[in-house]
Amino acid sequence: MSKEKKQQEKKKLHTRNKNRDRYDLPALVTATPELAQYVKPNLHGEDTVDFSNASAVKLLNKALLSHYYGIKNWDFPDENLCPPIPGRADYIHYVADLLAESNFGVIPKGDKIRCLDIGVGANCIYPIIGVTTYDWNFIGSDIDPKSIASAQHIVASNAALKDKIDCRLQENRKDVLYGILDKEDKIDVSLCNPPFHASVEEAEKGALRKIKNLSGKNEKQPDLNFAGISTELICEGGELKFITNMIRESKNFGKNCFWFTSLVSKKSNLTGIYKALEKADANQVKTIPIGTGNKSSRIVAWTFLTKEEQKAWRTTRWKL
Repeated sequence: MSKEKKQQEKKKLHTRNKNRDRYDLPALVTATPELAQYVKPNLHGEDTVDFSNASAVKLLNKALLSHYYGIKNWDFPDENLCPPIPGRADYIHYVADLLAESNFGVIPKGDKIRCLDIGVGANCIYPIIGVTTYDWNFIGSDIDPKSIASAQHIVASNAALKDKIDCRLQENRKDVLYGILDKEDKIDVSLCNPPFHASVEEAEKGALRKIKNLSGKNEKQPDLNFAGISTELICEGGELKFITNMIRESKNFGKNCFWFTSLVSKKSNLTGIYKALEKADANQVKTIPIGTGNKSSRIVAWTFLTKEEQKAWRTTRWKL
């Protein structure tokens, strides 16, 4: 197993990210007029959005999808996770770069490319960005029937997404890939933003830190600005357990998927993840740093395909 580690943490969004610059708030308010009530001047007299307010964050992201991605119908229950669009888009762009590195620098595009989003959620955000940006097809899995129903509703409500996203319910909460992928499925890349808290108490502490960072307020009862039901934020063993389970299962689908990937929010988990990949005999491993400002993260990617198998995959599926 080879490890390619990139040490320099990136401080800006990906070069292809539509939101590298300051938000064009007038354009976003035009796209979603309800956002106007949450646009206020900051201490410097510049208009901004209250990022500690869950309703404001949801409307901002709804406006971003409408204005930049052409998605006009995007709604889901308030109890579910509301993702920050720019950060989610970065994952998609770095995954596109990963595919390009295996394809002579050319990003494979079009409906021949099939991706798996593990934990698609009620918001269906990764497939939305992947479809509208690169015309990829997606399988979206989730353990929550209500989230699957919400994602399916979003797909059905937007013409650009129809017949591009296949939502599949994971009926066994202990499984990641089993029960979702069939032997005949071919996946060019999988994505995963795993639950990173191991308990409710840990999630609440994280919420308190987030609120303090965003608003400067010390709250006794956390009100997550990105909402999120417990299964989206919490799993037994936290992020490390989830990813190591995924690695263990991925070996059995090693010839079905070119690149498996997952976000890893906690740097301290990398050692355990690398050990699990070594145990699984991954053929190649890459660590891709991502993040903005003071927040840094990384994507860990692995493949079980040999160089010859990668060449055959490229020829049969990505041929220009």
